[in-house]
Amino acid sequence: MSPTLIYIILAYLLVMLIAYLVQERFIFKPEKLKQDFEFKYDAPFKEVSFEPEQGVKISGIHFYVKKPHGLIIYFHGNTRSIKGWGKYAKDFYRFGYDVLLVDYRGFGKSIGKRSEKAMLNDMQFVYDEMLVKFPEDHIIVYGRSMGSGFATKLASDNHPRYLILDAPYFSFKKAAERFLPFLPMKWVLRYQLRTDRWIENVKCHTYIIHGTKDWLIPLRQSERLQQINPRRITLIRIAGGGHNNLPSFPEYHNFIRDILKI
Repeated sequence: MSPTLIYIILAYLLVMLIAYLVQERFIFKPEKLKQDFEFKYDAPFKEVSFEPEQGVKISGIHFYVKKPHGLIIYFHGNTRSIKGWGKYAKDFYRFGYDVLLVDYRGFGKSIGKRSEKAMLNDMQFVYDEMLVKFPEDHIIVYGRSMGSGFATKLASDNHPRYLILDAPYFSFKKAAERFLPFLPMKWVLRYQLRTDRWIENVKCHTYIIHGTKDWLIPLRQSERLQQINPRRITLIRIAGGGHNNLPSFPEYHNFIRDILKI
């Protein structure tokens, strides 16, 4: 083996190692909040927290209405915190639903060391806590972008009324491969989030909303998800929609209204 080839192999292995070690800096873009930060919204809400295990805190905000039709559990994307994502709750509580948004470990006021298994366990713990207050057939799980994987896993292990996915990925590995196609993501990526596998076990009807001009997570990933079970998965295309602007389209709100009224 020539020295040049050895250097190339060593350089490639070094890139793999760096990608493995620093990937969380690129995957997660959290906004951290002080524990005494006060949330402020125009609609009635209360701050809540969950403790899945000792030393772990999952922070949330619960928007509430009088005599709710049910509860929307909203899992947000990989940026910011519920401080900013809270504005999207109005898309649901205006139709008579309570809305719960929670932050992942390391986001907002939530604390705890992140891993895929730990985060999935956190979401199941939150779901179980809400089952005490709401009948399961009145709970709708909503996952936005990165949150779509967590939402799908939760729906696959439980029996919510509906699952709604907003700009989901086929799997986190497939999403990452678009940006680093030269790396073996199966071995490098610590967060696989196999939406494609989990959605096979979702018993409720699933609604997928995706923009036709989403460059970050292309529409074809949602189309592939729908093909897994077309009888139970409805794909709603927002013409001209990108990855972060679907709520700016009237069609998005019309579809949410129609889904919640079914």
